[in-house]
Amino acid sequence: MKLILITLLGAIFLIGCSSSESDQATSSLDSLFSKTLPADEPGGAILIMKGEKMIYSKGYGLADMQTKAPITTKTLFNLGSISKTFVANAILILQSEGKLSVEDPMDKYFPDFKNKEIASKIKIKHLLTHTSGLPDNRQTKSDSAFYITAKDAENWYPVTQTDTLVFEPGTHYEYSNPAYNGLALIVEQVSKMKWQDFIKKNIFDPSGMATSTITDGPYPETGVAHAYLNRSGKWVEKDYGEEPTFAAAGNGGVWSSVEELSKYELSLRKGTFLSDSIIKRSQTITPWENWADSVPPFIGWSWFINKTPDGLKTVGHTGSQGGFLCNYVTVPQKEILFVILCNTPRDVDAYTAFITNWLIKNNWMEKTG
Repeated sequence: MKLILITLLGAIFLIGCSSSESDQATSSLDSLFSKTLPADEPGGAILIMKGEKMIYSKGYGLADMQTKAPITTKTLFNLGSISKTFVANAILILQSEGKLSVEDPMDKYFPDFKNKEIASKIKIKHLLTHTSGLPDNRQTKSDSAFYITAKDAENWYPVTQTDTLVFEPGTHYEYSNPAYNGLALIVEQVSKMKWQDFIKKNIFDPSGMATSTITDGPYPETGVAHAYLNRSGKWVEKDYGEEPTFAAAGNGGVWSSVEELSKYELSLRKGTFLSDSIIKRSQTITPWENWADSVPPFIGWSWFINKTPDGLKTVGHTGSQGGFLCNYVTVPQKEILFVILCNTPRDVDAYTAFITNWLIKNNWMEKTG
């Protein structure tokens, strides 16, 4: 499948080279997505925005294989780990209000940590950047029935019972889903409200994200995209009820559409719920004095920092949960956003590369407005 897609990407790129800019927007991009996201299969939605100008926005395939409901740009997808950016922003809102600090240690919020020394040395900033050294010791395979419905507290608790760290905090990177279950619980403690409600009040509502929501246990069977895996030619649902840890919302519980994620991005740019200086810091690589990893740090407050092929800084986050696979990419210097939301695993990396190269080729990295 990957070889076929790569071949198709090359063919479509050559077609795009001989087209005008407007034709490429309707043929080069649309040809790729319509051919790789068939109308009778689970598919995805794609949005590309420059400033506040919508360059491209379209849905492909089916949101629900039973009802045959089509995917549109308003369809809600589970965002997987893109959700972590919302949790991180909630932490930063509370810090801006003087209610917590990223320097706070875990023993301030979780007195049930088995090892008090570990609890005192791990800080909020380590959870935000996946540098805590806490092991993911959840028994998701041996106790999958429990983790089908286990929420944030149940997913975070095993981590608090460790006697050893994988590495000293702030010295290495190791991606951690339970870290964000813990952060969500901190938001809840400090705000004295459900963390899902806190994000709705402080991020969704001021951003105009009217239909976006966050899982808190089971999720409705209708009104959202369902996720699927192809097993021996048959589409098998893979989301809540089938995927262990899906109910643990702090690491991947946000549901949104490409349209409402564009509103999220505009709110970040305009400082709607956080100041420009805080957003800038959150999207800057966090340095560490005692870093010992062979790979230099590459993450801010939840955001992953990278570069385009022509050297421009990118800020974004991927998402993967059950059958959902997503990517949220920005080029801040050029006010570019593109979002890819899929409800079955497609070659999102190839889509990301294609869109990036398309933007470069068609001079969207240079244009203003």
